[in-house]
Amino acid sequence: MARRVRITLLAAVAAVGLTACAAQYRSHGYVPREDELQQIVPGVDTRTTVEELVGVPTASGVTDHGNFYYIESQVRTFAWQAPEVVNRTVLAITFDEAGVVENITRYGLEDGAVVPLSRRITRTADGELGFIRRLFGNVGRLNVGDLLSDN
Repeated sequence: MARRVRITLLAAVAAVGLTACAAQYRSHGYVPREDELQQIVPGVDTRTTVEELVGVPTASGVTDHGNFYYIESQVRTFAWQAPEVVNRTVLAITFDEAGVVENITRYGLEDGAVVPLSRRITRTADGELGFIRRLFGNVGRLNVGDLLSDN
């Protein structure tokens, strides 16, 4: 009986251990389906009609006539390894100056590279002084005579 319990426990631990090492996939973002894109007519539809037909874009351009970008990524996480982007689709809907659809283009990972986001920090002249340190650093420099004068 005890042997049967040990074997069952060992099998349960092995099963839990094996499932912990399985890769997990997550999807982020949204790209409209092909049948939804068929409803958009270049040269006819505008930004408003595109939003009504396929939804609000993930991002829109600032300098390029406000083009729409729908982005969907699939990320794989496996055990202790860092997450890896295994699939990315970018759908770009371009508009002319009048806001009418010019073109619809689809891009994938094979068309480019994953761009890592970086954090940029602007250094100030005062170094790493905190607010409180700067505030109390001025206490000795105050002159009561300058505060009371009528200049």
